[in-house]
Amino acid sequence: MIRENQKYLNSLQMFLDLAIVIISFGLSYYIRFFVMDDGVINLAFETALIPVVCMTPIYFIIYSAFDLYNSKRTKPIFQEVYAVILSNALGLVLLIVILFLFKLVHFSRYNLMIFFTCNTTATIATRVLIRYILRKYRRMGYNLKHCLIVGTTHTSAYLIDKIKHHPSWGYNIAGLVRTDHRSSDVFSGYRILGDLVDLESLLVKFYIDIVIIATDESSADQLGSIIGKCEKAGVKTNIIPYYHKYVPAKPYVDDLDGLPIIDTRHVPLDNLFKSFTKRLFDIVFAIAAIMVTSPVLVLSVIMVRLSSKGPILFKQERVGINRQNFWMYKFRSMRMQTDEEELDKWTTKNDPRKTWWGSFMRSTSIDELPQFFNVLNGSMSVVGPRPERPYFVEKFKEEIPRYMIKHQVRPGITGWAQVNGYRGDTSIEGRIEHDLYYIENWSFGLDIKIIFMTIFKGFVNKNAY
Repeated sequence: MIRENQKYLNSLQMFLDLAIVIISFGLSYYIRFFVMDDGVINLAFETALIPVVCMTPIYFIIYSAFDLYNSKRTKPIFQEVYAVILSNALGLVLLIVILFLFKLVHFSRYNLMIFFTCNTTATIATRVLIRYILRKYRRMGYNLKHCLIVGTTHTSAYLIDKIKHHPSWGYNIAGLVRTDHRSSDVFSGYRILGDLVDLESLLVKFYIDIVIIATDESSADQLGSIIGKCEKAGVKTNIIPYYHKYVPAKPYVDDLDGLPIIDTRHVPLDNLFKSFTKRLFDIVFAIAAIMVTSPVLVLSVIMVRLSSKGPILFKQERVGINRQNFWMYKFRSMRMQTDEEELDKWTTKNDPRKTWWGSFMRSTSIDELPQFFNVLNGSMSVVGPRPERPYFVEKFKEEIPRYMIKHQVRPGITGWAQVNGYRGDTSIEGRIEHDLYYIENWSFGLDIKIIFMTIFKGFVNKNAY
């Protein structure tokens, strides 16, 4: 939930930034030609506006490159202000280059400088205001990040002191997990919820956004088990090394006022720009795919109706991003079943439940085409780990290490595991291994590669029952 809230906040900030670019230019144009020159205009507003409008997506790219759309909970304001100034300076240089290339020699230099000043000032002002409002609300108990601290050590005490000193960070300590032999149920003013053996049940009992591991060297041999339990529950994990006093904070993912935080798993799609790019591509691709395959869609509707009684579309509950359930749509390829039959039965070769047309659709992946509508509504992506039914998710998370990590990104119609042969009744371990590779190594180029592999060898698959 916190990750989703952060994406909404970043999206709002992105919209404000781009709106400010346009508004700042309009204001600078008015000041230049109606205040400074008493209405004497030598450059039409429409002509002057064109290069600025072309620059708005470039400003978004620049701001993303300067890390202005990631969480600002722990980042000092002066770092953000400095990044805004540098970003706008680079944007101004690129704007001048564009004007030179398009030979817009009548563009006022005063207008450019006023635009730079207005844009930079307004961008900083909105970010300071949003930061002030968020910190105020966090002090009031809203927009909190609920944390479970594993460790009753000097490091965890130091972390708690930092969090108490910075309430604006919005870290709510739900409790601690004991890692020593103390008998007290309180540590640094917070309740000890249990021991390491209780960690798995605590992650089920309490809603936790993030687990912060702050153990000492005596618990180092249990670190893998701790991370494994957190990943099994699908909860994000950070580590504060017990040797934090001897390492610089810069190489690490986050810095809590000089206290280094290590993220145990890098997810490129946590970046707003990358996530936005993938989502935009999903929408465009899904619309194009629906248009191109519309004759197949119409034919399938007719054939499903003729081959058996029942609804044309089959919807099934699946587990998606952030462990949230959604309805996934397919063309119905089997005879009508009871809810109990659908719950825990996997499709097998020569499955008697399939219709004759259903067998053909499954072997050619035509039954998957309605999932492009899932892509449009945001519950799925074109490329990503395949979603599974809640029954099997509960089963596999007990049996397969790191299974729940796949729910940190949107599920996909096709994926890295599927194009490498892990489709249908195949190894779950191999499938998860490929899903994790995709999550940690995502790039736009990898998505394109998977799509081409799907087109050329993924539609017809011997394991697609």
